[in-house]
Amino acid sequence: MMKKLAIAGSAVVAVVLLSGFAFRGGHHGWGHNPERIKQMVSWKLNDKLDDIDATDAQRKSINAVKDRLLDEGAKLAKEQHAVRSEVVTQLESTTPDAQKLHALVDERIDAMRAFAHQATDAALEVHGTLTPEQRKELATEFRERTGME
Repeated sequence: MMKKLAIAGSAVVAVVLLSGFAFRGGHHGWGHNPERIKQMVSWKLNDKLDDIDATDAQRKSINAVKDRLLDEGAKLAKEQHAVRSEVVTQLESTTPDAQKLHALVDERIDAMRAFAHQATDAALEVHGTLTPEQRKELATEFRERTGME
């Protein structure tokens, strides 16, 4: 059960980061500022760590995981921006290179898949950092918030 929760949590992280929600601008004024995004994620994460009474060692470990994921997400978003530019260039052409466009799709899918696996591994790492009581508290809160009861 906890493995499913960890995987679901990592999937959420991956989707949020992969969507480039803040890197391409949004309704929250975060714009293209990865540091602002990092601040917001850190604030929310540390608030949650407060809720579960995380130790200093747990905080350090979990924040390191967060930093790794955010760095990878920022890299992925930057790569995505370059790909979008290439797609527009191809579609502006009178004879777009279908093979190149399909290759770009395959590359992005592979990059997203790799990131999703990194996010899953990160969630499992965090899972191992938390006590059974902390995991139960988070799982209960998740179930209540998502209506999975």
